[in-house]
Amino acid sequence: MTYCLGMLLNDGLVFAGDSRTNAGVDSISTYRKLHIFERPGERMIVVLSAGNLATTQSVLSQLEEGLEGEPEANLFAVETMYGAAKMTGMALRNVTDTDSPYALAQDTDVSASFIVGGQILGRRMRLFQVYSAGNFIEATDDTPYLQIGETKYGKPILARVMDTGMGLMDAAKCAIVSLDSTIRSNISVAPPLDILV
Repeated sequence: MTYCLGMLLNDGLVFAGDSRTNAGVDSISTYRKLHIFERPGERMIVVLSAGNLATTQSVLSQLEEGLEGEPEANLFAVETMYGAAKMTGMALRNVTDTDSPYALAQDTDVSASFIVGGQILGRRMRLFQVYSAGNFIEATDDTPYLQIGETKYGKPILARVMDTGMGLMDAAKCAIVSLDSTIRSNISVAPPLDILV
């Protein structure tokens, strides 16, 4: 399990995530959940991942190298952030369609979810949550933050103080408190933490 969140503010975006993965009590590791796809001055797309590690790594590889059979279909080629969220959902479906029959035979859950946000030159900042089915929702003024993974312990602080008008540094502090609340309440979430403003 993990905990990641993205926050959409008037002044920018804030992303945060832990790096704990575990496949049982005796198999605990550290893997980064925050991934950046950037061409300076042209695009910055951030992808946060939660769920089955093999699934998330395969999805991220497809987002970088191209969807299966379509090497030009990657996050460096999409024209909109909506396209980035849609491509993430398509990559997730590709991976789960391929891996699910084998994983089910081993009693393994291959589900994963993602937060995708950023900006492409000439377009507005956007933030999406991609569900394990590959469909997605977008953050709005009414719901300016999105969470994946172990969300319940970090939500109360966000629900109480987060709004689109808060400054970026205040939002980053809020994200850290949200992560810290989760770390203190759930052993499956742990540092090191990644924060991107």
